[in-house]
Amino acid sequence: QVHVVESGGGSVQAGDSLRLSCTTSGGIFSDYAMGWFRLAPGKDREFVAAIDKRIWQTSYADSVKGRFTISRDNEKKTMYLQMNNLKPEDTAVYYCAAGLLYSLRTLEYDYWGQGTQVTVSS
Repeated sequence: QVHVVESGGGSVQAGDSLRLSCTTSGGIFSDYAMGWFRLAPGKDREFVAAIDKRIWQTSYADSVKGRFTISRDNEKKTMYLQMNNLKPEDTAVYYCAAGLLYSLRTLEYDYWGQGTQVTVSS
């Protein structure tokens, strides 16, 4: 069983930056593709970004391209989401997920964290 924990959320102003972190335990971190998803009030959970296991191929939702950067450190068993130029529409609970397959789909991820709140005010 892989345990996933997010951290780094908070309340910021539009244009500010935040960095989310995601750590895992109970498995081999480098065996898993990792993804970030978010859930805003009244909306479905949506894909934000994903990074592959070792070759570190990345994908981003169109809404965050050029502003968010996903990265990972397999030595530290940690994944990051650097979020720059935050907008009010980025307000959501952000979830980290781990899965054996590199995917943009929530169903492909096996392990999920509890989420961390990001609130962006205008």
